[in-house]
Amino acid sequence: MNRSAFLGPILILLGIFMFLKGENTFSTGTIFEYFWPTLFVIPVGIFFHWMYFFILQRKGVGMLVPGGIILTAGVVCQLSALFDIWHLTWPGFMLAVAVGLFELYWFGGRNKWLLIPINILTVMSLLFFAIFSIGTLFGTLFHNQSIIAIVLIIAGGLMMIMRNRQKSY
Repeated sequence: MNRSAFLGPILILLGIFMFLKGENTFSTGTIFEYFWPTLFVIPVGIFFHWMYFFILQRKGVGMLVPGGIILTAGVVCQLSALFDIWHLTWPGFMLAVAVGLFELYWFGGRNKWLLIPINILTVMSLLFFAIFSIGTLFGTLFHNQSIIAIVLIIAGGLMMIMRNRQKSY
């Protein structure tokens, strides 16, 4: 693989990050602060996949479980570090286990019993993503709790009025 094909996109992403971040000081510590998952975690996940596909010639399918978990956790950590959204992305660690098990299912013997924990972990992860993302969205949109209180009072009142009308007919 050509070195410029690898370093080119990294330099572009680093330049975009520096432009968007807008900090006056950008040092080695800043690079480690924001890109530690790309430097240390994601390469380990890629290493496990490389071992399975190229070194072991698809014979050691067990290499994909830690590879999938570490690679997905690295992506979750990278997104969280860049955008400071740890409070939203923590369900990604459950999803990381589901990804590792799914790779075992897909490239292994297609053991149907693996689909049970895969589906449970995926649904839980997506459910928590949705709940916390919606909660954060509402918190951002409605800084004042009195608006939410008024909406709840009106909704409850309308429900009671509709219920009383249905009983009288």
